[in-house]
Amino acid sequence: MAAGDDLKLLGAWASPFVIRVKLALNFKGLSFENVEQDLSNKSELLLRSNPVHKKVPVLLHNGKPICESLVIVQYIDEAFAGTCPSLLPSDPHERAIARFWAAYIDDKLVPSWVQSFRGKTEEDRSEGKKHLFAAVEILEGALRECSKGEGYFGGESVGLVDVSLGGMISWLNASEVMSGTKIFDPVKTPLLAAWMERFRELDGAKAALPDVDRVVEFAKKRAAAAAAASEN
Repeated sequence: MAAGDDLKLLGAWASPFVIRVKLALNFKGLSFENVEQDLSNKSELLLRSNPVHKKVPVLLHNGKPICESLVIVQYIDEAFAGTCPSLLPSDPHERAIARFWAAYIDDKLVPSWVQSFRGKTEEDRSEGKKHLFAAVEILEGALRECSKGEGYFGGESVGLVDVSLGGMISWLNASEVMSGTKIFDPVKTPLLAAWMERFRELDGAKAALPDVDRVVEFAKKRAAAAAAASEN
C-alpha cells in the first residue's frame, strides 16, 4: 500500500456485504478507517458517495467512492495488485468462473436465504428453504470443482468466491441458531462444512466476522421492530 493511499469504508457492522469488503481488505493486509453508518439516519457523506443506491458499503480510496460489494472487492484486488494474495486468478477463464460463482451467491443463495429467514408466512419460508438448500448443494459442487482438491474456492488461498460467501457466514450461523436447521451440513455438504470452519480460523476472517450471538440479537430486534410496525 502506497504511503499516499487513504482508504475509508462506509459501512454497517451487521451487513454481510460490508463484511465482504472488510474480508478483502484484511486478506490483502490493507489499513483502512471504518466509518460506521446509521442507516436510519444516513450521513451526507454516504448520500453523496452513493447517490444512486444510497446504500453501504462504499469504499473511499483517496476520496474517490466505489460502490457495491463485489465491485469493491474486485477493485481492491486490481488497485493493490502487488499485494498478495490475489483474489482473482490471472487466467481469464478461471477469472470468469470465479465471477460467475460470486454472482451466483448474490443471485441465488442470498435471496433464498432471505426468504427462508424472513418470509411472511410458513409456506413462504418453506419455499425459500427449499431453494436455499438447492443453491447450497450446487455450491458444494462448485467448491469441489474450483478448489482442485485444495482448501478454498480460490485453490490454496482465498479468492473472490471465498470472500463473497465468507461475508455470509455469521448470518448463516445466526439463522441456524434461530431455526435449528443446519445449512452447511457435514453429512450433506461436507466440503462446505469443512470450508466454513477453515475460513473462520483465518486471521483476516476473525477480524471481520461479527460474533454470531450479536447477530442473533440484532436479527431478533429487527424482527420485533418489523412485527410492531406491521401491526400499526
